[in-house]
Amino acid sequence: MNIAEIENKKIAVLLSGGVDSSVVVYEFARLGLHPDCFYIKIGPEEEEEWDCSSEEDLEMATAVAHKYGCKLEVIDCHKEYWDQVTKYTMDKVRAGLTPNPDVMCNRLIKFGAFDEKRGHDYDLIATGHYAQTEIDAEGRKWLCTSPDPVKDQTDFLAQITDWQLRKALFPIGHYVKDEVRVIAEREHLVNARRKDSQGICFLGKINYNDYIRRYLGEQPGDVIELETGKRIGEHRGLWFHTIGQRKGMGFGGGPWFVVKKDVAQNILYVSHGYDPETAYKQDFAVHDFHFLTKCQTLCEVTFKIRHTPEYHPATLEWTSEDTFIVHSKEKIHGVAPGQFCVIYDENHHRCLGSGEITI
Repeated sequence: MNIAEIENKKIAVLLSGGVDSSVVVYEFARLGLHPDCFYIKIGPEEEEEWDCSSEEDLEMATAVAHKYGCKLEVIDCHKEYWDQVTKYTMDKVRAGLTPNPDVMCNRLIKFGAFDEKRGHDYDLIATGHYAQTEIDAEGRKWLCTSPDPVKDQTDFLAQITDWQLRKALFPIGHYVKDEVRVIAEREHLVNARRKDSQGICFLGKINYNDYIRRYLGEQPGDVIELETGKRIGEHRGLWFHTIGQRKGMGFGGGPWFVVKKDVAQNILYVSHGYDPETAYKQDFAVHDFHFLTKCQTLCEVTFKIRHTPEYHPATLEWTSEDTFIVHSKEKIHGVAPGQFCVIYDENHHRCLGSGEITI
């Protein structure tokens, strides 16, 4: 965190109850600063039914804010989350696509709805994301990767707007996760040993399939082996499966891999055997590409299509201002329409932005 970047600035910290955002508050406190803290509430409509952890999250956030003499305010973004992020997710899965609600939550809620409600009163919004920023000689702000390849979250931030990036601050982005845990233990933070959330964005313990089932229900259909046309079973809804999926299928004689969806006929196509050729793609199209920072269109890049530590080298063949074909230098498993393809420079240092995959 650059002192010059925060000097004389009014700062809001988004506290989630997790260890990462809590260490963010410590980072300010050690500089003698006591920023205003905010807990964004977006819990589900019937919390007792969903076994939501939001009450515990708020307790943790309250304890950390109190420890460092910061004010904590709860901001209710429940309606915005369910109207915007849930609608986006359900529209995509209903169309047979593979959405990423966490990506849209950052754009629409953490840096969107929150800014409309309270964030507009602040110069900077600090979060516990594992990401960094830098300013170039022309004064442009760039989103840059964290030194922790496993925890790096630039892919989840790749749809935020340019003005949101200008307000974003990531005080722990230069750490690796183990260093953050050490700080939390040393400072006796109440959540120092708390496990990382594995749910959807703010939704805590909610299982993704339960989340989908709640809004779309089930729609059984045939599961067909792609190579032979043989029916091997029944699925409960195409929206419960993603291209490249190889676990949780529940069919005998596996392993099986999801390779195709026929939305019109409600058929799920799978392939038998280990890593079948049909599960891989080397060339695919990306549309509606969103630049985080305006720059010249690059050709030699690296990219991700899911949250993994690996970056894949590729060349981009631009077909319009916001559309291109990715020519990966290696075959990629599980490329699916609707996924975000996140583009980085050749050294996977700067995150340039993201767009939606079409096939």
